[in-house]
Amino acid sequence: MIRVGLLGTGRIGSLHAESIASHRESTLTAVSDINDETANKLAAQYGAIVESADEIISDTNIDAILIATSTDTHSDFIEKAAAAGKAILCEKPVDLNLIRAKECLDKVSAAKNPIMVGFNRRFDPNFAQLKKSLDNGEIGNRELLTITSFDPAPPPISYVKTSGGLYRDMMIHDFDLSNFIMGELPISISAVGHSLVDPAIGVAGDVDTAVVTMVYADGKIAVIKNSRRAAYGYDQRIEILGSEGLLQAENILENSVVKSNNDGVISAKPKYFFLERYIGAFKAEWDAFLKSIHNHKPVPVTLKDGVAALAMAEAATQSQNTGKSIQLKELL
Repeated sequence: MIRVGLLGTGRIGSLHAESIASHRESTLTAVSDINDETANKLAAQYGAIVESADEIISDTNIDAILIATSTDTHSDFIEKAAAAGKAILCEKPVDLNLIRAKECLDKVSAAKNPIMVGFNRRFDPNFAQLKKSLDNGEIGNRELLTITSFDPAPPPISYVKTSGGLYRDMMIHDFDLSNFIMGELPISISAVGHSLVDPAIGVAGDVDTAVVTMVYADGKIAVIKNSRRAAYGYDQRIEILGSEGLLQAENILENSVVKSNNDGVISAKPKYFFLERYIGAFKAEWDAFLKSIHNHKPVPVTLKDGVAALAMAEAATQSQNTGKSIQLKELL
């Protein structure tokens, strides 16, 4: 049984707590948060104790640490937990600052304990099946990838101001997903973004609507489309064109009922947000992390993967600001 300490008991931390507690091979032993109320509530819900973050990291009764705190603390906690010999699963991103993230990678590169970054979309059953079909050669060679990721509504401006921007906060999932699907990093990244949904987002220095185009060494292309608003729900789709066909992963709907009549054909909307859409992916992610611990195997999403996705987000930000295509090798 893997005894787990959870750092961060907010929305995403609570989601992870459920995955930890419901798995037959892990137990939630201790939690920590700067908000005593949420920490005490979650601890009572799962029979855990409340300790400070440093106490959890140094606690010899804790085998693994799950980091779900604010992003500016991630690198520090990864380094401390690695030095304490803990297995680590850290929510994305590694850091908001690429230089700091690369420094963290260097500092823990010799660590023997598993260190995994939480890019849960790799573990979505449909996306994973698309990747498997692609790797099996079912549509020939990869040529053109399109990832669509639209939120149902923008986050509060207070969140936008501390998020690091759309590319680091939202699209970073899609950067990692593109690396997962394509099996390699692009060589160049071009981005265009505007504030179309909420003028306050632009005033805060961010964009809410963006398209990124990535080119690979052999000429294949990937396009990522992001928006902070889709009136019909949480739009999460992948399409990849190959030399011998097309693979698509469509939205997960609220239900599978389809009504057909003289007025047309009507189906349900996509599930509303990530908590509903990706709950299975979060559970599969946690299961994969535990298997890496038990089987002494490499984690499926490494800290290096996390740094690569952050570098791509930085490249997109630079491209948007300069109007130029950015060579990824200049940032890695």
